[in-house]
Amino acid sequence: MRSFVLSTSAILLATTAFAQMPPPPLPGSPPLASQQSMTIGGTVTRFTLTPRGDLDGLILGDGTQVHVPPHLSAELAAAVKPGDAVTVSGSRSPTGALFIAASVADIASNQTVTDRGPPAPGLMPPPPPPGVPVPGALNTMVQGRVQRLLRGPAGDVDGALLDDGTVLRMPPHIAYQFATLLAPGRTVAAQGWGLNTAFGRVIDVQSVGPSLGQLREPFSPQPGASPAPAPVSSRP
Repeated sequence: MRSFVLSTSAILLATTAFAQMPPPPLPGSPPLASQQSMTIGGTVTRFTLTPRGDLDGLILGDGTQVHVPPHLSAELAAAVKPGDAVTVSGSRSPTGALFIAASVADIASNQTVTDRGPPAPGLMPPPPPPGVPVPGALNTMVQGRVQRLLRGPAGDVDGALLDDGTVLRMPPHIAYQFATLLAPGRTVAAQGWGLNTAFGRVIDVQSVGPSLGQLREPFSPQPGASPAPAPVSSRP
C-alpha cells in the first residue's frame, strides 16, 4: 500500500472542483428550487454506465447529465438510442449539477421510461463488495484526457468520462482525493476492473495517476480482501 500527501494548493483546487452540498432546508421551509419538478429536452449523445455495466443515465447535447435509476437499464436501452430527441421530467440534484429523471420520453420510438420506485428486495442482484469485480470484468489500465466529470444521484462527483468514451467510476470520497487529476482537460491514467459493453467501456477504478507509470491507490481503500489477479487489458 502506497500513501501520499496532498499539497495545500491541491486541497484548495479539490475543494473548488468538488463543491460541497448545501445544507438541507429547515423544517417547514419551501423546497429548494433545484428540487422542484420541471421538464427539459435535448438530444441524447451517449449513455452513462455503472461499474457493473448497467445504464444509469444520459448525457444530452447541451452537456446536461441525466440520472436514471440502474434498475431501469433494460427499459432505457430498449426505448432510447443515442441521437434521439428526448423529453425528461424530474428535478435537479441538491447541487444543481445533475438532473434526476422521473421519466424519459423518446420522441423517435414514442416510448416512455418511468421511474416507479426501486424494485422489490431480491429482484436485483446486490452489488459486489468494493474492489471485487463483477463477472466478466478484467483488470484494465487506460490513459486519456478527461472530457467531463460524472455525478451520482446526490450530485457528488463519482467518476469521469474520457475523450475516447471510457467511463471511469469510483466512490465520491475517492473522486474527491483525485480531484486535480480528474479535472476536465487533464490527462489521467486509471487502473481497475473494466467491462466492455454494447454501450461502451466502464472501469471500476482502483488506482489513479497522471500516467500509467504513476498510478496511486486512494488514501483509505474500502476494507476487504483483494481478489486474485486477472489478465490485464490495456488500451492507450
